[in-house]
Amino acid sequence: MLIEVLVAMLLLAIGMLSLGATMAVAVQMPKLSSFHAAAVNLAASHIDRIRANPGGFDSYKKPLNESGWSFAPIESNDCVYPECTESSLAAMDDAATRKAVRIALPAGDLLVTCDSATCTRNSHGNLWIVWQEPSTYAVLDPSSSDNCPAQVTQVYTLPKPRCLYMGFKV
Repeated sequence: MLIEVLVAMLLLAIGMLSLGATMAVAVQMPKLSSFHAAAVNLAASHIDRIRANPGGFDSYKKPLNESGWSFAPIESNDCVYPECTESSLAAMDDAATRKAVRIALPAGDLLVTCDSATCTRNSHGNLWIVWQEPSTYAVLDPSSSDNCPAQVTQVYTLPKPRCLYMGFKV
């Protein structure tokens, strides 16, 4: 009888340990999901800004913070009519989006490229939102599931970033 009780307690303890590990992942998933949703919204918003200023598309191409997870202040000049040009509007849009990404996502950043040498009307563009999630279990390792470009993986080696990619046409 005593052995049966001990075996039952052992099985119960094993079940509770596995339930605890499952709960740890379940508690973490809504936050990770909210990061992804924020990245989707920020990317769509920035693409809309680029499409509203197609003549300045080439000015939206800016590299990531080359120092890696830099928290240097983002400077922006307001674009005021009538002195506002396509490139100054692009600079203002870029700064506004980078600030929003940094606020919404941990160590967030933005990368815009295009498939041709110069980005013009009717060019195909690529946008990545990059951020660093808190440490997660190996099953959630972003290196196996994300579409990070070479510019991101060269700058941000450790810890590995999370990337959201959106392709678009202006």
